[in-house]
Amino acid sequence: MSRQSARDSAVVPHAGRPGLAWAIPGVLFFLVFAAAPMVLVAYLSFTDWDGLASPSWIGFDNWTRLWNDDGMRNAIWLSVLLTVFTWAVQTPIALLLGVWAAGRQRYRAVLSAIFFLPLLASSVALALLWRTLFDPNLGLAADVAEWFDLETADLLGSSRGAFIAIVFVASWQFVPFHTLIYQGGARQIPRSLYDAASIDGAGTVRQFFSITLPQLRNTIITSSVLMVVGALTYFDTVLILTNGGPGDATRILPFLMYEEGFRTFELGYASAIAATLVIIATAVSLLLVRLTGFTRMQSTREGL
Repeated sequence: MSRQSARDSAVVPHAGRPGLAWAIPGVLFFLVFAAAPMVLVAYLSFTDWDGLASPSWIGFDNWTRLWNDDGMRNAIWLSVLLTVFTWAVQTPIALLLGVWAAGRQRYRAVLSAIFFLPLLASSVALALLWRTLFDPNLGLAADVAEWFDLETADLLGSSRGAFIAIVFVASWQFVPFHTLIYQGGARQIPRSLYDAASIDGAGTVRQFFSITLPQLRNTIITSSVLMVVGALTYFDTVLILTNGGPGDATRILPFLMYEEGFRTFELGYASAIAATLVIIATAVSLLLVRLTGFTRMQSTREGL
């Protein structure tokens, strides 16, 4: 082997590997806009602070109050329910739309653009729109109440109706985002798999369950994690549509944090709620990734 060949063989294993300097902008961004605020919130959770005077250290008083707060337990339960229902609604719809949008159907591009329109508007504007549509005097709310066997046409005035409205509006707005994720994943599936399945006599339904779903496993996990984190941070939709009511029927964790921080000005206790929200969201995301085996990053295209 020549000296030049030996030099090339020694260089190739490291060719194309970025240096640590490339990570500096991302690390700095994370430290300034994520890590530092979380550390500050964690500190404030051990203080008594009204937002004006200097925070005073009170130890674990906020956490003790949080542990014994019935409103906190109700907020956690409602947040869990909202997460489960929004995932159950969004996942099948976004998956089917994404697989369809990845095809070559006629007018697919035009229809896909229409489907993505809700994603372009702000959550506040959409919540105001749907609050008007849910008004019992406009007729739409009466039809919805009949479909779901609700006692009153004032959809936002009943506990079950208000919760259903939150799930519907949140899902309607974010289905396009997850559709885009599934569309990208579906387009990466090799066409040869479908051609081979067609030769073997597999129909469209069989191809979907035997090829499409297994190939989209990692995409489903990614989308699910984003849904879970997003559902645990819904706030503006709840604020505009129901203002946490009726009663405490839609007072989820982010809304409870807002109430304690900016209505009663107990920012120390609100910080404890915020820290709890971060802990829950992180734990659920890690648990989801762990249980699904996503950390192993097994390729769905092995052997192709």
